[in-house]
Amino acid sequence: MVLNIGLYMVGAIILFFIGIYCIVAKRNAIKTVIGIEIITTAIHLNFIALGIMVPPYGVVDPLAQGIVIMSMIVGAAIATLALMLIIRIYGHYKTVDLRKVSRLRW
Repeated sequence: MVLNIGLYMVGAIILFFIGIYCIVAKRNAIKTVIGIEIITTAIHLNFIALGIMVPPYGVVDPLAQGIVIMSMIVGAAIATLALMLIIRIYGHYKTVDLRKVSRLRW
């Protein structure tokens, strides 16, 4: 069984740039949070791909798996908090456009 780790790395780079595009090009707060989550997924894929490179090949390093699992738990909590804040912003300003919200004050 031959694992081509380069494909995983290319996939992680593609996901990373998709996430950067979502953050830079979109002004919707929900799309920005989704872009951040896509970047986090790219980082997780990179950790797992680099964990496969440890001999014996084909076995993922348990340390890499542990780091990814803990990062997923923290990322889910942060995404939940961000979406709760977006709901509060929408309730107050009636918009989720980041340009309009950044000009206004509480």
